[in-house]
Amino acid sequence: MTEKPIAVAAAAVAPRATQSRYPADLAVKVAGREKRVLGDLFGLASFGVNLTTLKPGAQSSLRHAHFVQDEFIYVLAGTPTLLTDAGETPLAPGMCAGFKGGSGDAHCLVNRGTEDAVVLEVGDRLPGDGARYPDDDLAVVMGANGVYRYSRRDGTPI
Repeated sequence: MTEKPIAVAAAAVAPRATQSRYPADLAVKVAGREKRVLGDLFGLASFGVNLTTLKPGAQSSLRHAHFVQDEFIYVLAGTPTLLTDAGETPLAPGMCAGFKGGSGDAHCLVNRGTEDAVVLEVGDRLPGDGARYPDDDLAVVMGANGVYRYSRRDGTPI
């Protein structure tokens, strides 16, 4: 068994090796995004925590709405713009937002600023999750093993 650390410097954690699980034609939308997966370092199973850096012009994810998962973001640096079904909301350090699973409100962050935006992301890992992507030809469902499976909206596997 690998020993878990007691504490770490979050910015010193290596970025996630896989930049995106999106298909190549959609992954270009999140180019310039860097995720440092923090929760897994400590063996957290009920929720995930990421330290995400968005270079200028980068997007945090495709705009999406989870069926089950609650999500929370806290802006540490920069001025990302939150895109939701209600429109655009400029954010600044110290601001936060939450997204209730099943609400249907699709969301993502875009860094339209000139400096990096750094955001702490927290999301639960409840079984049976999936998401809709209203702007893209993509669907995702969580398998029984807890791994997300992506497909096109018509069900064609990716």
